[in-house]
Amino acid sequence: MSTPLTIRPISDADYRTFVADFPTTSFLQMPEWAPVKAEWTPETLGWHDVEGTLVAVALVLHRSLPIFKKTLAYIPDGPIWAWDANDAPAVLEPLHEYLKSNGAFLIRMGPPVVQGRWPGEQIRRAVAGDTGGSIDQLDPAELTHTNAETIAAEQKLAAQLTSQLKALGWQEPSISDDFEAGQPQFQARIPLRDADGNQLTVDEVLGRMDQSSRRQTRKSTRTGVRVSHGTEADFDAWKALFDETAERDGFLGRPAEYFTTMYRELNAANPGACVLYLAHAEAENDEDAPEGTLLAAAIYIREAKAAWYLYGASSNGYRKLNAPRRLQLAMIEDSIEAGCDYYDLGGISATLSKDHELAGLTRFKTTMGADVARTLGEWDLPLNKLLTRAFEVYIARRG
Repeated sequence: MSTPLTIRPISDADYRTFVADFPTTSFLQMPEWAPVKAEWTPETLGWHDVEGTLVAVALVLHRSLPIFKKTLAYIPDGPIWAWDANDAPAVLEPLHEYLKSNGAFLIRMGPPVVQGRWPGEQIRRAVAGDTGGSIDQLDPAELTHTNAETIAAEQKLAAQLTSQLKALGWQEPSISDDFEAGQPQFQARIPLRDADGNQLTVDEVLGRMDQSSRRQTRKSTRTGVRVSHGTEADFDAWKALFDETAERDGFLGRPAEYFTTMYRELNAANPGACVLYLAHAEAENDEDAPEGTLLAAAIYIREAKAAWYLYGASSNGYRKLNAPRRLQLAMIEDSIEAGCDYYDLGGISATLSKDHELAGLTRFKTTMGADVARTLGEWDLPLNKLLTRAFEVYIARRG
């Protein structure tokens, strides 16, 4: 990109045409995600070269600071372009100027670039051994499902981008043991292809799990659990089970409209992109649960060649039926059938302390066969330092 780029709003149709060439685009950067985040004002932007060719796009979500008519401009898992350190100024400087001139006091973006990978088994052993420290302090062991050339190229690009972003005034995220606002920097992803790019079979993915997870997953197919895809009419049952799970596990729930909007909007743009999985007890089951009892449920999203386990819920009863395991297997099977590169189980904490409250989540996800990918994280570019500080205080008080 030796020539200047211009940036301006584009249509959703042009946006989708452009991202169709990017196999691992995050659903967080798709236009249909904007209605899900009702408290944010969306904007779809495109970068054009001197010939008018679209070379980059971004879904920008704006959130106003109370009283002031200035906004936080947030770009989760984006922008979308062929990330190259040499071209970073050509893309990011017009973004800076455009958003500043349109009232942004802070830009926050999460480049979808991986800077490090670790095998799940290595992470699990480090936590079990209570080594202390954080994942980024580990020397990565050999990854069986990502070739060395890919890893070397990722590390080189990440180092170059880090240097360029700092030179352009962007602030690097710190590593935290706890989940903060935004997208976690460390992601647990089950690879669905081998190092040569061949699709794995279900048995090969099961072979990545530890012995206990593999046994429970296989057992879940024989305990009397039936899996189905729900419809919008099933979201009342989902919400009740999700609230039961939130109360049991001590996290905050979400309003019912959040889930129904997600389901409706994502599937309207791309049928089958968002699936509600339901696990019910069959007539005969290992715990004599009444037939039709909703045991577990999950919300799954697929975009291009990636899939995400976004939310899960399970009943307090009939735990020996392993219904959540049965749902995980169903989502893995469907991801493989769809030709996905990986199945994302979401974020984990950076800590390797076995006593940390999030250590159990790390153990679960890595025993499921997930490796850990560290992205560049979410970088900030303060355009008004006073308002940026006021916003940080406001968010901290809201919790």
